[in-house]
Amino acid sequence: MARDARRTLGALGEAAASAWLTAHGYEVLDRNVRTRSGEIDLVARCHDLVVFVEVKSRSGTGFGHPGEAVAAVKQRRLARLASAYLTARGWHGCLTRFDVITVLTGASGRVLRIEHVPDAFRVAI
Repeated sequence: MARDARRTLGALGEAAASAWLTAHGYEVLDRNVRTRSGEIDLVARCHDLVVFVEVKSRSGTGFGHPGEAVAAVKQRRLARLASAYLTARGWHGCLTRFDVITVLTGASGRVLRIEHVPDAFRVAI
């Protein structure tokens, strides 16, 4: 898949995930938080939790389930990014969680399925 097509698919998936979270009572605080070390796709609040959300979008399952792409290395990177995010905002000691949302689209780009995995992994931050 070409780079522009991947970006388009990623943006579509993040928009769908953000809408899904909002529809399910989450407040989306930030999207695409970029640093030199990486990117946090979505940051949301659910009651007293700050939820860091990794979004994985695929147009098919030929390369496996999208959630499988959130391996240990990615999890550790997200933990470092989350820690820096919290520190930058002075949000010390708040409750956090790491979720994964997978978005499966059809060839036309239409969203076929969204899966939300709350507390998908745990890492110390």
